[in-house]
Amino acid sequence: MRAVIVTVIIAFVLTSTLSAGAPKTGLSPDMIERIEARFDNQGDRQNLINAVTNNDIKDLSLNREKVVAHNKHFNHKLKKSGITNQKSSGRCWLFAGLNVFNPALMTKLNLSEFELSEPYLTFWDKMEKANLFLEEIIDLRDRPLDDRKLQIILDNPFGDGGWWHYVTDLIDKYGVVPLLSMPETKQSSKTSIINRLINRKLRAAASELRQMHAAGQSEDDLRDRKEEILGDIYTALVLAYGKPPESFTFRYEDKDSIISEPSEYTPRSFYEEFLAADVPKFAIIIDNPNKEYGRLYQIESSRNMADKSDLTLLNLPIEKIKQYCMKALLDSQAVWFACDVGKENYSDSGIMAVDIFDYNATFGIDFKISKADRIIYLDSYPTHAMVLLGADTTADGRPIKWLVENSWGTKKGDKGYWYMYDEWFDEYVYVAVVDEDHLDPDDRERLKQKPVVLPAWDPFWKALRNLK
Repeated sequence: MRAVIVTVIIAFVLTSTLSAGAPKTGLSPDMIERIEARFDNQGDRQNLINAVTNNDIKDLSLNREKVVAHNKHFNHKLKKSGITNQKSSGRCWLFAGLNVFNPALMTKLNLSEFELSEPYLTFWDKMEKANLFLEEIIDLRDRPLDDRKLQIILDNPFGDGGWWHYVTDLIDKYGVVPLLSMPETKQSSKTSIINRLINRKLRAAASELRQMHAAGQSEDDLRDRKEEILGDIYTALVLAYGKPPESFTFRYEDKDSIISEPSEYTPRSFYEEFLAADVPKFAIIIDNPNKEYGRLYQIESSRNMADKSDLTLLNLPIEKIKQYCMKALLDSQAVWFACDVGKENYSDSGIMAVDIFDYNATFGIDFKISKADRIIYLDSYPTHAMVLLGADTTADGRPIKWLVENSWGTKKGDKGYWYMYDEWFDEYVYVAVVDEDHLDPDDRERLKQKPVVLPAWDPFWKALRNLK
């Protein structure tokens, strides 16, 4: 009898405790009833339920008014170099970077098409990333495994992603070669398996290096072992990408059907002869409303080479960024930029426009969120890099839309090109790269500031790491 009473008391206490907590934290029956009542009071929605449950939400929400109003006219347009295709890889930053340089070489040699080799620079980017990872493991060898910075480094030792300064640092160190001298391979076009294997190798190496340190071996011992590990990485990359050429023969036929004499080059001499003189000093400018405008920022652990600098960015309002992009285009310079490409993008026609999909109307729900909040709450961030090739403007020079060259091949967008409307630029473009000479004197002076260093776990850099 006593056991029964005790059981009843315990059950009563548990029920009372759960009941007391439910109105504050749980999804209680009363709350569900109120929510259902609010939905039912909105009227008969059966037709809408039928439509949404049986159709693609994008198709249902496509704003026909914006599609009909769209046109393909641009009153400022640069020379096109041809659409490239990164395929199943996260190399948008590199394709976009080389797409900025390809037209200059085409003009110099009077070519109708030309492409620098992405696999060549990818190979060295991968070697540099592997070396940087191992150096960081050595540098952080005394940190506990749950250290915040160490966890970020271990998260993705060998990803495809990158930034503009990766492109320029790689070219400065390794030069460039034509695509014909180091073409795409099965693995360069579909990187998931080789990346996964080398990530595993690098994480195993991290464990080994930390154990060597714990056993009392010196820093020199760790670096000797690092070099042996990099030998394995090099072997894997040569098997996957081919061996980078130390020299090559270059011959071409120009638009007038004149065939050049064959010439021998190294990657470095090819760069010096055909590109170096056309590469200005670039500034990386960003729009992050959560940070102070007019300040220079540097993000910790944002480089791909151990002997190069981290990413340094000047934070400016979006209107200034657009102003500088326009100045570059009017000076016949293509612009590398990074955006959140998946948002409000009607890829069938290559239209990027705010409310191109009117989800608010479809659901009767307000889905709006400010650009500042999208960044800090991780709703939106730059996911993809492309190139601005033109702008359509009003009579007084205000941009209406921007012509974008992508690297997804010719079967997406409008034969590989996109039309980015100006309001979309405001909302979803975060980074642009322009010639320093196009900046106003005050902003050029700001590039000389001592940068504010942001940690590797800053929300904006956490977002930037998603660029693929």
